[in-house]
Amino acid sequence: MKRLSVLGSTGSIGTQTLDVCRRLGFEVTALAAGSNIELLEKQAREFRPKLVAVYDEEAAKRLSIALSDTDITVLSGEEGVLETASADCDTVLNAVTGIAGLRPTIAAIEAGHDVALANKETLVAGGKRVMDYAAEKGVKILPVDSEHSAIFQCLQAKGDYSRIKKLILTASGGPFFGKKAEELINVTPEDALNHPTWNMGRKVTIDSATMANKGLEVIEAAHLFGVSADNIEVVIHRESIVHSLVEFTDNSVLAQLGVPDMRTPIQYALTVPERCESAVQSLDLAKICTLHFYPQDNEAFPSTNIARYALSLGKTATAAFNAADEIAVAAFLEGKIGFTDIPKIIEKTVEMPLPGGTTFEEVFETDKEARKFASSLIK
Repeated sequence: MKRLSVLGSTGSIGTQTLDVCRRLGFEVTALAAGSNIELLEKQAREFRPKLVAVYDEEAAKRLSIALSDTDITVLSGEEGVLETASADCDTVLNAVTGIAGLRPTIAAIEAGHDVALANKETLVAGGKRVMDYAAEKGVKILPVDSEHSAIFQCLQAKGDYSRIKKLILTASGGPFFGKKAEELINVTPEDALNHPTWNMGRKVTIDSATMANKGLEVIEAAHLFGVSADNIEVVIHRESIVHSLVEFTDNSVLAQLGVPDMRTPIQYALTVPERCESAVQSLDLAKICTLHFYPQDNEAFPSTNIARYALSLGKTATAAFNAADEIAVAAFLEGKIGFTDIPKIIEKTVEMPLPGGTTFEEVFETDKEARKFASSLIK
């Protein structure tokens, strides 16, 4: 019986995680969300966790009243979310969006919990510090992103990280595949939110459109698997059937395939090394017939290369990349900047003077200063 704390339970990953828990009979000991108390109340009444946390304090007060007929403890603010990350459980599923997910990961590691990680920013901003801290505490960081889960599954089969020649991350190409840089100038938020394959949150969907998500994933993969960015390739794969590949030193290539459904990587992170029956549709290769792969257009979509550059700078440059991306995406969605301004703001922010980056506090300080700098560029 797996016992879980689910952070970000009302989002896309969180709701699909609870679907997996429902099917496999896993116990949910804690839930945390931002402000969607209507859905959170339904989840709390179904799964009966001991703790529920709401980041928005006013929303937490309303939820506390709504759940007053239960014995569920309702917490609020960041401290409440951190308490759910430290709650009595086996694994913390972290699906919090943005840099806000880093502190809960640290809290979960401190409590000795394995972390099923759907929060890219934990490793983009926290980087090697997070992996080292997990190793020190003897806990596992289990990837939930479909691309990193695919690599993880391939490496479980091979069992020898030292023989990796190259990691190959696949990308859907988003809604603007094939368009040139000049065709992207007048793109609207509605255009960018029209993803061809995946149903994701607004921020992640815009990241997919700019290809910044692949930059974040290159950084994350480098830390998860101890591979240089030079040995991580990105290819466009429109069908989203091959979720990523690993090439080994003998030039053998292993790939993980499946229909595009996030419940597959979520379930594997929660059951590894076992595999359980799933509600996910079976893959019919004969029906698909063909799979296509294309090189990434780094001229029209420069964000991935900017991420590689940030990774090469070391210090806290990748934290600056993440902070600038969050600020720029929010500004684009609000109509304050254009689509092609997003990578420009990220690049200028990455080049700002940065602290040494040996501690988590320096990461948070970089995040704060990078947000100020990116905001000043927007103004």
